[in-house]
Amino acid sequence: MSLTTLDPRTALVAIDLQNGIVAMPTQPYPGAEIVSRTSALADAFRSHGLPVVLVRVSFAADGADAVPGRTERQPRGLAFPEGWDVVVDDLSGHPGDIRVTKHNWSAFHGTDLDVQLRRRGITQIVLTGIATSIGVESTARDAYAHGYHVTLATDAMADADADAHVNSVERIFPRLGETGTTDEILELLAKTHA
Repeated sequence: MSLTTLDPRTALVAIDLQNGIVAMPTQPYPGAEIVSRTSALADAFRSHGLPVVLVRVSFAADGADAVPGRTERQPRGLAFPEGWDVVVDDLSGHPGDIRVTKHNWSAFHGTDLDVQLRRRGITQIVLTGIATSIGVESTARDAYAHGYHVTLATDAMADADADAHVNSVERIFPRLGETGTTDEILELLAKTHA
């Protein structure tokens, strides 16, 4: 176990666990498992009075707020079905949760996430979500750059590309923070926030 501690003011940040993304095929875990593990973490964080942040990605119907710029791999069209950007039911319904809508890969870029965390005295975040190499990794990079301690729940995240998931977990995340499983994080949370 490479986890050392959870700060007294740690927040759970769940990335893009919304209907349209959770329904996509992911590796190495299906979306339902990511939601289940994140729900267990969210319940534990709430029971300790720690913030839970539910981040979703969404765009205007005309795509005007989508990320501009040319890339070699253009995103698919922005025609999304109704409700694709709604946070899954298993995580919804908790009025105390912080909700953030992003229009980029990172939950920090162009949102009030940093303000929401700092005003609550948060010094560490635990990250979960889909996709490991995109939204989760981008958010982890920005959290690290903003000076937060970062913990990554590696079995509570998945990606459309198995190799991309492994690259993030094995090569990138150890440089940005500490990694652990949901069970390891729950155990550490129980020890450090008794």
